Amino acid sequence: MTFNWTNPYLSTRAPIFARNIVSTSHPLAAQAGLRILQQGGNAVDATIAAAAVMTIVEPVSNGLGSDCFALVWDGQSLQGLNASGSAPQAWDLNYFNQKYTPGTRPKRGFDTVTIPGMVKGWSLLHERFGRLPWQDLFSSAIDIAKRGFMVTPVVAKKWQLAVPELHNQPGFKEHFMPFGRAPQTGERFTIPSIAKTLDLIAKEGADCFYQGEIAQHIARFAREHGGAMTLDDLSNYSALWVEPIHTSYEGYEVHEIPPNGQGIAALMALGILKHCPIKDYAVDSVESLHLQIEAMKLAFFDVYQHVADPSSMTVSVEQLLDENYLKERAKLISLDKASTLKGSVPALGGTIYLTVAVDILSDLKSGDSLSRGSMSRTETRLIQDI
Repeated sequence: MTFNWTNPYLSTRAPIFARNIVSTSHPLAAQAGLRILQQGGNAVDATIAAAAVMTIVEPVSNGLGSDCFALVWDGQSLQGLNASGSAPQAWDLNYFNQKYTPGTRPKRGFDTVTIPGMVKGWSLLHERFGRLPWQDLFSSAIDIAKRGFMVTPVVAKKWQLAVPELHNQPGFKEHFMPFGRAPQTGERFTIPSIAKTLDLIAKEGADCFYQGEIAQHIARFAREHGGAMTLDDLSNYSALWVEPIHTSYEGYEVHEIPPNGQGIAALMALGILKHCPIKDYAVDSVESLHLQIEAMKLAFFDVYQHVADPSSMTVSVEQLLDENYLKERAKLISLDKASTLKGSVPALGGTIYLTVAVDILSDLKSGDSLSRGSMSRTETRLIQDI
């Protein structure tokens, strides 16, 4: 018998009932988060620990250079964090017009890289909500990076797909193709260089990433490879606490990070689906899936047209989520054919998502005012995106 490592086999998932959960796309990350909870950490502590492991075990989907978006329910209020990357100071229209013609603007390389926001995001989350010492949150990730992990079928496939696009990028072969190829399913892979970086972050805090030794390495590497990112760009970076945006759908309140985040696309799609006959069809039917796909295509079309840095947007969030506007957009959907909206399909990229939910007494620092006689669920949802 030959086992097919492309993993086409059916799998089953059973519901598990527990007071605390860590949900990620990789078991080692989930285990890291649960370990932190067992040590007395809270949902934010567990989220940071799991997220750090994800930079190791799914390195072509996210990394220490990623953006970070988080929604945190502290038992009393929902808070949003936007730690997306701002542009280097040197970037303006003239910068790109002088270096490139419209047809030659790059999709990869340092002239596509914004200031990494994720580490700052972790730091702000821990500063406001964390319970365990910062250094404790990185022990699992550092250990896995040093000792290695077994590459799963899905990660191996994504790694293989990334090679044609990234193999010529500075440093990629050295760190992610040490044997001249992507690792195969079942192979053990170590990333000692990232272990060293995480160890510095754990011991010295996030400042070393933006002002210290790591920042100096980033700025020098960018300069050597034609990038505009400077030490001042890194030092001046700041993430933002934001008010989440929301919509209601079928009795639920759905929340997202506001622009420049693209989560508004999901809210717009739900608003469009309110005016479509989706309830007439089974959840997994062709018709239901068609309506969902078309709603997302319309939403992304509008996002690409209108969503940007809030200071530069000419259309407001309220206008994009306006009930009458979304009702008109729903009229563009045909049950008989797919639309051909230009630019309505998101470009391929790397993103990971994880959730930690904890049901304990006064879990977060800001929940200490809650009644000691009552239970309060706290929850953190985090996206890391490159």
